[in-house]
Amino acid sequence: MKLRLWDSNLKIRLAGEALFNLFYWMYFPFMAVYFSDALGNRMAGILMTIPPLIIMISNMAGGSLADQIGRRKVMLVGSLMRAIMFALFALTSSPWLSYLAFIGIGLGGGLYGPASDAMVADLVPEKDRRKVFATFITANNIGAVLGPAIGAFFFFHYRNELLWACAMVMLLFTMAIYFKVQESMPEKTKEMTNGNSMKSQCKSYRFIIRDKIFLLYLMGGIFSVIAIMQLDLYLAIYITEYVPAQTLFAWDDWSVMLDSNEILGWVLGLNGLLFVLFVVPVTSWLKDWSDRNVFLLSAVLAGFGMFLIGFTANIWLLFLFTIIFTFGEIVRSPVLNNFISDYAPPSARGQYMGASRLQFTAGRFLAPITVFLSEWIRPIGIFGIILCSALIGGACYVLLYKMYKSETNSI
Repeated sequence: MKLRLWDSNLKIRLAGEALFNLFYWMYFPFMAVYFSDALGNRMAGILMTIPPLIIMISNMAGGSLADQIGRRKVMLVGSLMRAIMFALFALTSSPWLSYLAFIGIGLGGGLYGPASDAMVADLVPEKDRRKVFATFITANNIGAVLGPAIGAFFFFHYRNELLWACAMVMLLFTMAIYFKVQESMPEKTKEMTNGNSMKSQCKSYRFIIRDKIFLLYLMGGIFSVIAIMQLDLYLAIYITEYVPAQTLFAWDDWSVMLDSNEILGWVLGLNGLLFVLFVVPVTSWLKDWSDRNVFLLSAVLAGFGMFLIGFTANIWLLFLFTIIFTFGEIVRSPVLNNFISDYAPPSARGQYMGASRLQFTAGRFLAPITVFLSEWIRPIGIFGIILCSALIGGACYVLLYKMYKSETNSI
């Protein structure tokens, strides 16, 4: 589906979300440093565990509200909340008010996300959803790659100006949603959810979590996220502790030497660059693959890519195995929301989108266990645990589609 054929709702959101994510990643990676300087390492560590829980709750609420009052209204509330909280962050000199604003930004984003995903599912034909989701992922990851590099300067030297810029971008995006974006919730959904109470919405979530097929989807996602998150967790420890300084390039008397920290930076940069460049092409290459086979391919590539790193300290082999791992991460991204778009009934699409984000919260919560276990287990053992986690995730997806196919055939 070519960009020029997209619904105008999607074009506006693609531009707005891409710009906002650039600014978001200019400040977000440095928040732990900011709160550590202001409140101390111990307090900062405690405080930084709260935002993921807030986002999890707001994801659930955002998904429920998106099915109850509409996608557009929830997106407006979420984006306006972020604009206000960025302005509060810029105005205050109190670290506690700054933290409150930081929580508010996460809350607004948590409300916005499921409604945004549900709108894509509403507007895009099934055959084109993977590619559209992949395009949004690419736009977001451009910000994740460029933002920290730019923000490393602006956050520490022009923090207030950066925060005001974020507030203005978010306010302009809110106005664009208000004036240009139309509601996409199907009429049938409006009729079915009209007058629903919050109590009934909570019952709906309990029903969703009891859905065995959806629960397998969450379990597969949790184990996959545990493996994928190691790029920022155990892999960083492994490279800094076990990979020595070495030559990247050499030509006659000229050479480029990298120490372990610089090698880690190159590995992370390679991962981000590959993600930006290849999400859309890979989605096109695998367009004829079933979601089941894409999930299984992801588990194999991510698991073995990370596992093979444990056998080497050579920089070029590290790059090669990082490429394998990254392609495992890339191939699964567009099919995550694609499965929910196909599986969830239109009347509960927002709620399913919100509930699906539990896999990321749970996966990020459990992923640091590898760092904890590394005190007693040798690196190859830790990489073996990571491989097992990825393969368990793949097995969950295989079982999921077996049950899904059986249920579909029985209807």
